[in-house]
Amino acid sequence: MGFLEILFIALGLSLDAFAVSVASGATMKRLHVPNAIKMGLFFGGFQAMMPVLGWAAGLAMKDFIAGWDHWVAFTLLSAVGGKMVYESFRIKEEEECGGDKTCPFDTGTLTVLAIATSIDALAVGLTFSLLHISIIAPVLIIGAVTFLMSLAGVKIGSKGGHFFEHKIEAAGGLILTGIGLKILISHLSGKA
Repeated sequence: MGFLEILFIALGLSLDAFAVSVASGATMKRLHVPNAIKMGLFFGGFQAMMPVLGWAAGLAMKDFIAGWDHWVAFTLLSAVGGKMVYESFRIKEEEECGGDKTCPFDTGTLTVLAIATSIDALAVGLTFSLLHISIIAPVLIIGAVTFLMSLAGVKIGSKGGHFFEHKIEAAGGLILTGIGLKILISHLSGKA
């Protein structure tokens, strides 16, 4: 597998993290670089770690993971997305993350989002294992691309999010829920 193929896989895997990053950036009144870097590190780190786990598991785990990965992704993305939609309708006077509002940059929330957006990378790692591909180069590329896409997403969200404020947060929640539903439907219909 060549560099270009791995790059396309990395771009494909990073799109979920990018969408979440845009929605998360929209919750910011101004760009906070440490938050953007934190999100990039979480998403890039989990996107890099999951293929390693999948690759290490190999064929023995393939049937087990294929049976429930779509349900886990759907549940996590729908729960976080649903909460974002709900909160977009009840935002009060607060300007930033805080109060009783879930902040996508909180470590706990960020961990759930990073896991939810990287489950597909686990399956990619299994594929690499089946194809006898060294995992080092793909993991570095996937992690770096996701990190950069997440940084860009937070910046885009923080700049454009002020025009539509709460609607973007609701849209971000709907995007998360839609991604989870797409994963679930594609697996249940056998197109995965």
